[in-house]
Amino acid sequence: MVGRDGPGAVAARFTGRATAGERLLGPALSEVALDDGRVVVVKRGHAPGAVPAEAAGLRWLGGAGAVRVPAVLGDDAWWLVIERVAEGRPDAAAAVRFGRDLAALHAAGAPAFGAAPPGGPEDAYIGLAPLRNVRGADWSAWYAEHRVLPYLRRAVDAGTLRPAEAAVVERVCERLPERAGPAEPPARLHGDLWNGNVLWGTDGEVRLIDPAAHGGHRETDLAMLRLFGCPQLDRVMEGYEEVAPLADGWPERVGLHQLFPLLVHTVLFGRGYADQALAVARTTLAA
Repeated sequence: MVGRDGPGAVAARFTGRATAGERLLGPALSEVALDDGRVVVVKRGHAPGAVPAEAAGLRWLGGAGAVRVPAVLGDDAWWLVIERVAEGRPDAAAAVRFGRDLAALHAAGAPAFGAAPPGGPEDAYIGLAPLRNVRGADWSAWYAEHRVLPYLRRAVDAGTLRPAEAAVVERVCERLPERAGPAEPPARLHGDLWNGNVLWGTDGEVRLIDPAAHGGHRETDLAMLRLFGCPQLDRVMEGYEEVAPLADGWPERVGLHQLFPLLVHTVLFGRGYADQALAVARTTLAA
């Protein structure tokens, strides 16, 4: 049970302020105006553990002092209240700063690949799909076992991918050790870094929302930005590489890192993403 609270009552409970109005943004998302002039965003979790994972992720990312995130104003098992971000237009200078800050966020590190944020549950979510934060010492083995294969199996079980097609992705997993590039320490990842989770503020600062935060390989965040498009991406990469140059050969590894989000989208949205995942897998094998 989510309880009888609505977004306005939740905002009042967590902020200690009376509310002056609310506006529905989506099925589980609202803006609520407070009597002190602030506007907050209230989100209702879709499943047990979703809000605790998101709140812990926001705090962990914000704790790096790098890319900004909206302040968490309150949370419980089902509800999250955060500050609203006034959105502006992407520009080149903000993109370069975002790239530098994203490099600093990744460099803040994580205890292990798959490590959950402090206080965050092992069983989390990426969008509406379950995401297990299980620790591993070797990135290639961990990525195959906990980021690629679980979604591949679900897609086969649902009939979205045929077993013969799944074998192509399995071959990529077998070849991961030779294709992964130089070993890197676990990075502090946003984990669901598509353009919709990158907010360009009117103050010229980027803020990240809706994380699926965990310890991982920094190229995974960057590959997701590239997969779903990001304004001023060349400028973002320029700023990133000023601070933390990527290992040689990273462009050839982009598809390998995109397998994870593509298979998640296959599970959530169907065959179109399965075709993209297969194309990426075949290109990776042919490289």
